[in-house]
Amino acid sequence: MHASSVSVRPRSPWGWVPTLYFAQALPYVFVMSMSTVMYKNFGISNTDMALFTSGLYLPWVVKPLWSPLVEMFATKRLWTVATQFLIAAALTAVALALPLPAFFQLSLAALWVMAFVSASHDIAADGLYLLSLAQHQQAAFVGVRSTFYRLANIACMGGLVVLAGELQKTHGSWVFAWQAVIALMAGGFLLLAGYHWWRLPRPAADAPMPRAARSSATFVHIFAEFFRKPGLAVILGFLLLYRFPEAQLLKLAVPFLLDPQEKGGLGLSNTELGIVYGTVGLIALTVGGLLGGWAISRVGLKRALWPMVLAMHLPNVVFLAMAWSHPGSLWIVATALAIEQFGYGLGFTAYMMFMVLVAEGPHKTAHYSICTGFMALGMMLPGMWSGWLQDQLGYLHFFVWVLIATIPSLAMTALIRIPEGFGRQEPRA
Repeated sequence: MHASSVSVRPRSPWGWVPTLYFAQALPYVFVMSMSTVMYKNFGISNTDMALFTSGLYLPWVVKPLWSPLVEMFATKRLWTVATQFLIAAALTAVALALPLPAFFQLSLAALWVMAFVSASHDIAADGLYLLSLAQHQQAAFVGVRSTFYRLANIACMGGLVVLAGELQKTHGSWVFAWQAVIALMAGGFLLLAGYHWWRLPRPAADAPMPRAARSSATFVHIFAEFFRKPGLAVILGFLLLYRFPEAQLLKLAVPFLLDPQEKGGLGLSNTELGIVYGTVGLIALTVGGLLGGWAISRVGLKRALWPMVLAMHLPNVVFLAMAWSHPGSLWIVATALAIEQFGYGLGFTAYMMFMVLVAEGPHKTAHYSICTGFMALGMMLPGMWSGWLQDQLGYLHFFVWVLIATIPSLAMTALIRIPEGFGRQEPRA
């Protein structure tokens, strides 16, 4: 590791990587997943829910447009903590909007603000991670990042969705239930922001760009360097299409589990959803992510890539099986989702390491952000039409289409090139 990347005040990654990526996941999960449950509870249609919440991907798509500003002004550490306080404020705004007559429009507006702030937080947090750790540490902690990102999913889609359902049963009001849940999230985020103000590392390389270098030419140069990377067309195709089937499945998984059987769904309650999808499924996802990070650190990304890709896409057949058979047993549903989520955990770890590879270079903060922007675009566009497509096809034929949609992902995987040994931890001399 270069001397410029050594932390001025060394801090164990275990003291901040887990909480940083837990905090990074919370607003994203709320905006993209919990909001679909909330709006479903409030009676919003699948078409409107999928269209408008998929549009919320846009800040993550366009965040590369302002990612150079994070490199040019202030430190990644300051950006990270400041945006965490702003996310707590945005959560409060969503809670205040729910009792109002125009709650759908007002809460969506607050979610848009949260999405833009959260996307800015991602730029800074990922940049701080890349500047604070050597490459072998980055590879080793990919699984840890993924694990705590998934634990935030469990906390939200498991614990908090269950809590909302129980509060509704007790008080008879979805508004009260979701206000209480969101207030709890806002308070927790304030605590995380305070902890990170104290605990985040201060790498020597985390410094704002000198004033003389802050210019539109520098801004353009940072972008231009990314688009000069060799094999760019294949890189972009992989970033856009790797998650093509998942982008469509993800938006309709929760409605499928909640919709009654006469509409083709499984008819689960919020509590049952929290158990099978938000807890059992996400525990399997976490285990898959940890195993994926361990495998890459042992054999490298090149050797681990194809098993991980197949593990991610093939288990989508479980949704087709559930739509066809409508299993009455909660244990069967939980087992099926655990298999699907375990495979996804493996496959997504490979995707994260590929983005680390592409971002290598002097502008890794901005370039990693550009990668995640293309990832978000690949999630946003298919997600926007997925609700309409499911309404036209029904759940059974929609999940058939999801399996067909794996073909572009597999084709792009065959085209990318990974350096031998990338991500593998070499034995110490």
